[in-house]
Amino acid sequence: MTVDPSSPCPCGSGRSFESCCGPVVRRSRVAATAEELMRARYTAHVVGDHRFLHATYEGTASQPFVPDDTAPTERWTRLVVHDHALGRTPDQAFVDFSAYYTQDGQEGVLHEKAEFARRDGSWIYTKAVRLGPAPVRATGPKAGRNDPCPCGSGKKYKHCCLK
Repeated sequence: MTVDPSSPCPCGSGRSFESCCGPVVRRSRVAATAEELMRARYTAHVVGDHRFLHATYEGTASQPFVPDDTAPTERWTRLVVHDHALGRTPDQAFVDFSAYYTQDGQEGVLHEKAEFARRDGSWIYTKAVRLGPAPVRATGPKAGRNDPCPCGSGKKYKHCCLK
């Protein structure tokens, strides 16, 4: 699939393809941030540039690219970036995102927290740290041992759900 340089970028940034992911996917410039590389990788999925995906994944980047002739069964439809944060060093970053697709008429979502590393001045995707949404954290006060159980059983918490 080809993208018109003046059309909106598939990554959903609101900018044109040429001013967003186009130069990164074509390898005429490197991604400035891990989020920019992640957006370019999503765009490469949309346009079917498997060579770019191969070159920007740490697990395959050092191996020769072998094209796969099988057509993908999913069609990527939109991207939502939830968070982009640096790791323990300036050369490590994490991007939490949801990539939506349709497959066999059904919508699906890939929700991932991905790790990226900067190697020799270029960002590279290293691995998925978490698949699925972030764990839900309780916001209310915790039940004490002798409090009524929050499940509504009428028993004390220590005799019910604490076990």
